[in-house]
Amino acid sequence: MAGRKALGRGFGRLWAAYAVSTYGTWLGFGAFPLLAVVVLDSGPAQVAALAATGRAVGAVLAVPLGPWVEFRRKRPVMVAMDLVRFGALASVPVSYLLGWLGFVQLLVVSVVVAAADIAFRAASGAFLKGLVPPEDLLVANSRFEATNWTASMAGPPLGGAAVGLLGPVTTILADAVSHLLSALGIRSIGGTEPEPARWEGGRTRAGDLFEGWRHILRHPVLRPLFLNAIAVNGLIMASEPLLAVLLLRDLGLSPWQYGLVFAAPCAGGLAGSRLAPRLAARFGDGRVLRVAGVLRSCWSLGLAFVPSGTAGMVVVMGVQLGLVASCGVFNPVLATHRLRHTDPGRLSRTLAAWSVSASLSIAATTALWGLLAAVTGPRTALAAAGVLLLATPLLLRGAALRADAGEPALRS
Repeated sequence: MAGRKALGRGFGRLWAAYAVSTYGTWLGFGAFPLLAVVVLDSGPAQVAALAATGRAVGAVLAVPLGPWVEFRRKRPVMVAMDLVRFGALASVPVSYLLGWLGFVQLLVVSVVVAAADIAFRAASGAFLKGLVPPEDLLVANSRFEATNWTASMAGPPLGGAAVGLLGPVTTILADAVSHLLSALGIRSIGGTEPEPARWEGGRTRAGDLFEGWRHILRHPVLRPLFLNAIAVNGLIMASEPLLAVLLLRDLGLSPWQYGLVFAAPCAGGLAGSRLAPRLAARFGDGRVLRVAGVLRSCWSLGLAFVPSGTAGMVVVMGVQLGLVASCGVFNPVLATHRLRHTDPGRLSRTLAAWSVSASLSIAATTALWGLLAAVTGPRTALAAAGVLLLATPLLLRGAALRADAGEPALRS
């Protein structure tokens, strides 16, 4: 079975490090808004600014990190970014205990963590491509995806219980420690990493900042995937806070019910990620991307018609189950395609450009849909996002996506 294939000691340690940090991140899910509201008595505008500004400013600061990562060995960069995230997050519980915690610190920490996240992903993708044989990349990415969905299913409920028992900074401390453990795990992988590519003269150029975007937009396979991913992720993430308002305020769900309707369907993401390698082996990467891309666009419109009571919970859980199962299939195949269709000498810049664009798109779309909901109400805004999502598969049309796992990477 593809899901049980051994990928070596090095990958095992990388996967373990990823699992630790991912569980830590999901344990701390929502911790910053909680601190802002409960401890600092922040209002809705400040909480929204915390979420949007951290993601957007962190993405902008990460732009020069793409070339910086490209021309360095990736494992030390990953360790450094884990340590940066550990230090930034650990400062929050320390300041809280000393009575120094303020809103500005939360904002700065969210920016630093967002930028370090992007740099880490840019380095880890390139490191994975050198660590795992090309034919095993999809299996590796599906394992990462399965771990993410498992953590998203278990982490928030456990984190909520920990906050209730031990205090509001408990999960932030756990998240910080998880990055420290991840750094130790990555450091223990061992082996010799190849010397990274160097530009003549030994220095990067201003044009290197945009090389990732040039590669993506000129590439016949990556361009439609990129445009689709930016649109879909932005619209899905913009719907999340609106759905929270609808369920908690308008329909009167309790916090535990709200957590349940999002945690339980993550089992679909786990199942989808486990199926992805088998589906790609049988039908080809291109067909899986097109079909899963269509399926993940079909569900969200149903959120605009959620009834009250138990029936509403059932509807939301059904919609979320279909959505995350489709994403669970799509995401590891997409991640593998990015690695296969990008030369090693520009891979970190490509991954950084992709992550920066995704973060900026989500921040902008979330802010825009928040304004739309303020004018029209959450149901209308959710319906608008659902209708636009129905059109996103058009971005995946074209012969370029007929490449399957066995074809060589296309060059721009």
